[in-house]
Amino acid sequence: METVPRDRAGTPEASAAAPSSAPVGLNRRPPLVALFVALRPAEWIKNLLVFAGLLFSGKFDELAQVGDATLAFVAFCAISSAGYLFNDLRDVEHDRSHPEKRHRPIAAGELAPTTAAAATVLLAVVAIGLALATVSAAVAGWVALYGVITAAYSLLLKRVVIIDVMTIASLFLIRVVAGAEAVEADASEYLLVCTAMLALFLGFTKRRQEAMEEERLPAASSATPPAAAESRAVTRPVLEHYSIPFLDQMVSMVTAAAILSYVIYAVNSPRIGSEMLATAPPVLYGIFRYLYLIYDRRDTRSTAAILTEDPGMIFAGVAWVATAVAMLYVFN
Repeated sequence: METVPRDRAGTPEASAAAPSSAPVGLNRRPPLVALFVALRPAEWIKNLLVFAGLLFSGKFDELAQVGDATLAFVAFCAISSAGYLFNDLRDVEHDRSHPEKRHRPIAAGELAPTTAAAATVLLAVVAIGLALATVSAAVAGWVALYGVITAAYSLLLKRVVIIDVMTIASLFLIRVVAGAEAVEADASEYLLVCTAMLALFLGFTKRRQEAMEEERLPAASSATPPAAAESRAVTRPVLEHYSIPFLDQMVSMVTAAAILSYVIYAVNSPRIGSEMLATAPPVLYGIFRYLYLIYDRRDTRSTAAILTEDPGMIFAGVAWVATAVAMLYVFN
């Protein structure tokens, strides 16, 4: 399997070589492009969890159910983008002091706060309205709950150690439950536990990435202006409460829990029983590959970027989907 070169962007060497003080005002994006970038479409890959209920319920060959799941997916893309805009509006001053986040459209001055605020409200209304009008009231309720939790996360919960990661994990669970509700299926307890453990795995590894990045930032000296020193200290306030050894322990725990919970789910699959164990190898490889990128290659890319750009992770995802479809629809 192809490995990631050590000199690629995202590694410490590349980060050290890249200029850290490029003027934000250069190469400004047009307002519509800036708005689209602020929606973070790359993060929509997380909303594919909405299709889990469709896949595991055996309804992937029913067009009506596929349509309902797709509409639920679109609704979650809209509400999640509204959450990203709301978060960026809240953190605009902090983002401007961060070497990477300062390039976000709002922080860079490419997207007016009033425009972002209006888009936030519009997307939230569209997301809930779409789910209510085309899927069901229950799904609309889950979409609304997702929006409320996202807002609570941006306002308070992301500053509370451990609760911040657990809140992120709850958003993954909401996607799965809502997707199952959209296709009138039940999300098994095993599936929910497995999803929660995998979400915690992604959450704590992300915090470790951020903690490592924070350590590489130049420390404020006595010559640093007070305003600059203060802004640097709060770029991610919760990281002050996360040490690398603690995060390593948490990653070890949730990695073991994620693997065990998936194996238990595969053994007790509601549809085909232990035959779902055939899907375990891609899951194991994906988890091990992700750890390899975070620990050995010190990859600093976002979760979505790693999942969609790394050849090994793409292989794991495609292999898992292909195996699951084969076991659920071809051989049964």
